[in-house]
Amino acid sequence: MGEKSSNPYDMDGSSFDADRYLQKLLKECSLKQIMDTEATIVRQTQTLHSDMQTLVYENYNKFISATDTIRRMKTDFKSMETEMNLLMANMNSITEFSERITDTLQETRSQLTRLSGKHQLLKKLQFLSSLPAKLKTLIEEENYQQAVQEYSHAQKVLQQYGQQPSFQGIQEDCIKILDELKERLKGEFRQTGKSAQSLTEIGELLLQLGERPSSLAKEMLECASKRLHEQIVVLQDQTDRDMIEFIDLGIEGFLKDLTLVISSYSDMFLTKHLEQEADDFEQTARIDLNAFVNRNVDEYLALVQDRAELEIGHGDSQIILRGLDRLHRRMTAMRTLCHAVDMSKSGIDIIVNAAQQLCQTHMRSLKDHFADSLSSVRLALVSSANTAPAGTAATSSSSQSGAAGGQGSASGHTTTPLRELISNLYISTIEKVKGLMQDLLIFLQPEWSFNLKGDPKGVQCIEGIRENLLVAFLRHFCTTVNGYGTVSSTAPPTLLLVLSKVCLEMDRAGVHALTSLVDELYNLDAERSGTLVHESELCTEMRDSAQLLLDSYVRLQGLHLSQMLRKSVETRDWLNCLEPRSVRAVMKRVVEEISAIEAVLGELYDSSVTQHGGSRTTASSDSSRKTHFSIAASKQSQFRSTWSTYTPQSQLDSSFVSNMQRLFSEKIEIFAPVEFSKVSIITGIIKICLKTLLECVRLRTFSRYGLQQIQVDAHYLQMNLWRFVSDENLIHVLLDEILGSAVLRCLEPILMEPNAVEIICERN
Repeated sequence: MGEKSSNPYDMDGSSFDADRYLQKLLKECSLKQIMDTEATIVRQTQTLHSDMQTLVYENYNKFISATDTIRRMKTDFKSMETEMNLLMANMNSITEFSERITDTLQETRSQLTRLSGKHQLLKKLQFLSSLPAKLKTLIEEENYQQAVQEYSHAQKVLQQYGQQPSFQGIQEDCIKILDELKERLKGEFRQTGKSAQSLTEIGELLLQLGERPSSLAKEMLECASKRLHEQIVVLQDQTDRDMIEFIDLGIEGFLKDLTLVISSYSDMFLTKHLEQEADDFEQTARIDLNAFVNRNVDEYLALVQDRAELEIGHGDSQIILRGLDRLHRRMTAMRTLCHAVDMSKSGIDIIVNAAQQLCQTHMRSLKDHFADSLSSVRLALVSSANTAPAGTAATSSSSQSGAAGGQGSASGHTTTPLRELISNLYISTIEKVKGLMQDLLIFLQPEWSFNLKGDPKGVQCIEGIRENLLVAFLRHFCTTVNGYGTVSSTAPPTLLLVLSKVCLEMDRAGVHALTSLVDELYNLDAERSGTLVHESELCTEMRDSAQLLLDSYVRLQGLHLSQMLRKSVETRDWLNCLEPRSVRAVMKRVVEEISAIEAVLGELYDSSVTQHGGSRTTASSDSSRKTHFSIAASKQSQFRSTWSTYTPQSQLDSSFVSNMQRLFSEKIEIFAPVEFSKVSIITGIIKICLKTLLECVRLRTFSRYGLQQIQVDAHYLQMNLWRFVSDENLIHVLLDEILGSAVLRCLEPILMEPNAVEIICERN
C-alpha cells in the first residue's frame, strides 16, 4: 500500500506528479491512446465532481436536521427542569407533613390497632349470631349451595369455640338446621326424574355436609340408574323418528347423562383421597362404576340394536349407518372416561349385527325374487302352451294330458322362445345378486369411523356376507331347482329343461362371475382360504343339478309316452285282431311327440354337428329305410332278419336263440344319465318308450294277426326313429327284442311278408 501511494504515476496516490505522468504518456503512447486517456480522465473528473456535490448536499441536510434537534432539546430540557424543581418542592412538603402526622399519632397508634382487632371480632360474632337465621332463609329459598358455603365459612370457628356457652347454642342450631338440610337433600337425591347434573350438585353438597362417601356412591349410582332407565323408556317411544334422529336423541339424552354421571362419580369418589373411608374404597367404587356402566350401556345398545333390526331392510341403509357411525364415534370418545368398558367394541357389535341382519334381509329378497322368477317362467310356459295353434303337437298332447297322469304337454312345445326365458331368468338372477352385493359395500365406506376389516368380528362378518348370502343363495338355487326334478314334482317337462340350461349357464359363467365379483369387492382370497367355499365346489353342484333336471326331463317325457304305449297294448284284444292294414295311431302319435320334443330341444342345443347333439338326415345303411325283419324264406336276402329263427321252420328252439342273442348283444342301460345334447336326450326318451313297449308285449298273448300288427308297428317305428339317434343299432336291438317277445308270446307265429309291411308303413 505504501509503494502504491509513493508512485508518482498513480493519480489516486498522494505523490502523483502530473508533469512526469504527462511526459511518460507522450513518450510511450500514440496520439490516439493519449486522446483516449484524456477523455477517460475528463469523464472521471466529472464523476468525482458530481459525487462531491451529492455528498455536500446530503451532509448539509443532515447538519440542518441536527441543528433543529439540538434546538428542540434545549427547549424541552428547560421545561423538564422547571417540573423537576416543582416535584422536589412537593416531595419536601409531603415529607414534612408525614413527620408531623407520625409525631401526632404516635401515642394513639396502639390503641387504634386494638380497636381494629375488636371490630373484626365483633363482625365475626355478628356473623355467627345471624348464621342460623341466614341458613333458614337460604334453605327456604332453596339456595342450598350458598347455605353450605356460609356454614363452611363458620365451621372452623364453631369447632374452636363451640364449647363456650355463648357459641354452644348457635352451634346446636346450625347442626339442627344442617341435619334438616341433609334430609331434604337426600329426599331430592332419591327423587326420580332428577337429571345427572342435579344429582351431581346434590352429591357434592352432601359430601361437604359430611355424608359417608361409600353410602352416597351406591345411592348415586342407584338414582342415576333410575334416571337413565327413564331415558330408555323415552327412547322406546320414538318410533316415528328416523335412525339419525333416534341416535341423536340417545346421545343428547342417555349418553350425555351417563357421561356426566361417570365424570362426576370419578371426581367425587375416585380422584380424591377420602380419609374417612377404608383403603379399598377406591377399588370397590371403581368396580361398582364399571358394573353400572356395563349394565346401562348394554341396555341402551340392546335398544339401539332392536331399532336397527327393525329399520334394516325397510329404511335407507345410508341413514341407518350414518346414525350408527355417530353412535360409534360418541362411544369411542366415552372410552377415555371408563377404561374398563370397551364401548367401541360394543358399537362394532351392533354394526356387525346390522350387516348380518341386512344380509339375511337380502337373502330373503333373493329367495323371493328367484321364486317370483320361477313362477313367471312357469306361467309363461303354461300360457304359451295354452295359446299354441291348433293342430300342433302341443295341442294334441294337451288333449290327452289327463290320460298321461297330469304331466301336461308331453312335448312341452311352446310359442315363447325358450332361449329368451332362460336368458331372462339367468340375467335377472345374476343382476339381482350383483346389486345386493354392491349394496352391502356401504358397510366398508372409508367415511365411517368404524373399520370392519380391522376387527376380527368384522372380518368374519365380511366373509359371512360371501358365505351366508352368495354361497347360501347359490345352494338354495340348486336345492330349489332340484325340487322340481323329484319324482313327486308336478312341474311341466319344459320347465325342467329351462332350469337345466340355466344351471349349465351358472356352471359355465355365472358362478365364476359372482364369486370373482364378491372376492374383488371385499378383498377376499377364496383360493387360499381354508374356510371359504371354493368356486369349483359350487360349479360342481350346479352341474349336478343340471344333470338331475335333465334326467328328470327324460324320465317324465319317457313316462308320458310310455303310458300311451302301455294303454294301447293293454286295452287291445290281441287274440281277435284283424289282419293289419295300417299302422296304429298311437305309433304315429309317439313319432309326432318325439318330433315335437326334438323341435323344443333344437332351440336349446346346437344341431350343426351330429355327434354332438344334431339330428340325422341320412341313415348309415339302407336297412334304415327297408324292412329289417324277414321270415325264414328270405334267408338269402341281403337284409335278412334275425327274427327268422323264431318261426316254426327253425331247427333251433326259439327261446334258446333269443337268450343267445341277448348274451352276445351289448347291454342297453335304459335309465342311464344323458349327456347335454339333443341326440342323447331323445335317445334316452326313446329307450324308455321302447323298453316299456317291450315289457308290455311280454305280458300279452298274440294271435297271428296280432303278431303281424306288432311287426308293422315296429317297422314304422324303425323307419321314423333312426334319425333321432346317433346309433341306429340301438333301435334295431330294442325292436328286435319287442318283435322277438311277440313271436314268443304268439299262438301262431307267422310274420307278414316284408314287402307288404313296407307298403303298409309307407302308405301311412
